[in-house]
Amino acid sequence: MKRAMKRAMKRRTGDWGKTPWTIAFRAKTAPLPEKVDVAIVGGGFTGLAAAAMVQRLAPEKSVLLLEAEHVGNGASGRTGGMVLAETAAGHLPGLGDVLKAYRQILRELGVKADLELPGVWELARGPRSMDGKPVHPLERSPIEWTDLGRLRAVKKVPGGSVNPGKVVSGLARAAQTAGAQIAEHIAVEKLEFTHPVRLHLHRQRSGASSVERKVVAADQVLIATNAGSVELGDELFAGREPAEPKLTFALATAPLTKKQLRELGLGSGRPFYTVDLPYLWGRLLDNGRLILGSGLVPGWGESMRQESRKKKAAKFRKDELWSGLEKVDVRAGEAAQRLASLEKRVRALHPVLQKIRVTHRWGGPILLTRDFMPVFRQHPHSAHVIVSGGYSGHGVALSVYLGARAARVMLGKFAREWELRGR
Repeated sequence: MKRAMKRAMKRRTGDWGKTPWTIAFRAKTAPLPEKVDVAIVGGGFTGLAAAAMVQRLAPEKSVLLLEAEHVGNGASGRTGGMVLAETAAGHLPGLGDVLKAYRQILRELGVKADLELPGVWELARGPRSMDGKPVHPLERSPIEWTDLGRLRAVKKVPGGSVNPGKVVSGLARAAQTAGAQIAEHIAVEKLEFTHPVRLHLHRQRSGASSVERKVVAADQVLIATNAGSVELGDELFAGREPAEPKLTFALATAPLTKKQLRELGLGSGRPFYTVDLPYLWGRLLDNGRLILGSGLVPGWGESMRQESRKKKAAKFRKDELWSGLEKVDVRAGEAAQRLASLEKRVRALHPVLQKIRVTHRWGGPILLTRDFMPVFRQHPHSAHVIVSGGYSGHGVALSVYLGARAARVMLGKFAREWELRGR
């Protein structure tokens, strides 16, 4: 019977591949409390930053961070680590300087993660960007590649790169050291929007068929699951044009020499991304490895998600934490095709890359929203619950920044209007 259960679980679970970095953190085991001041759902950049900042600003507060799998399991641990300013929708009223604050937050929390901000190249093949704006190649573009046309730099914008594994590990250590309880492998099954808010939790112990359930009450709650458990955000992620969880793909090469990097036009170490289609982004690791990414499953206009119905309490399906993405295997099917297509494009970019060895291939979840607008709002059913997510692939710095802002909001230390709204 146990073998049959394990085989069934294996069939339901895909494989997103392996990243070239690791997450070095172990959560301390402790009994779950009955009541906390602040509960945070999601152990990615946003949730970990919020937990660490709440404890830093108000060490007397009790903080419980709940993660259904392990910290950094979603977008945060699988992002390429390209750090960009603003949001995917551009600058928004009241947002502030994301890059400046990101550097400051990491420094304040003692997170050392190889952050470099030399700027980022925007690349294009044609005369217009994907949103119709005119673009012109730089007179002395450092990049001259072939990718369905002549691919060149058109602009340098603020940004850089960071090691995602070190950010997750550092934020988790900062939160736990400051007093936050980080509980892994515990999923939020349902929220009751009373006051205090009641979080219904469940944990499936490894190798056990039984499920342990518990209810924890919290005065303030942050939902920071991004592409996971989107139902917890209710209509903020649903509606006529719902936010769509997707898997995006990347690969890492063997180390390149300094001469090879100069030939590629990457001697400056600047990351890059295209502003026209087909999309391509990339960055260097400190050991000379090149990471490049592109592709989505499901593709544009496709969905694996069933829209949630309106309900008095927010729920999620524990067998579909990632809206079906957990079934995707990067070694087979459509995902493998996307990675093969990406690798073929990479080898055709420049003669230097034609025979380069690929060491890692992986996918990571992102949540695409309408008009690429991030969500940072009060929950529709409770003034004591904040929802943050939907960064549309632009969340490395923004997620940490909004996590720190959420901490101040929950502590009553953010004086001005805190929700993000469109222009």
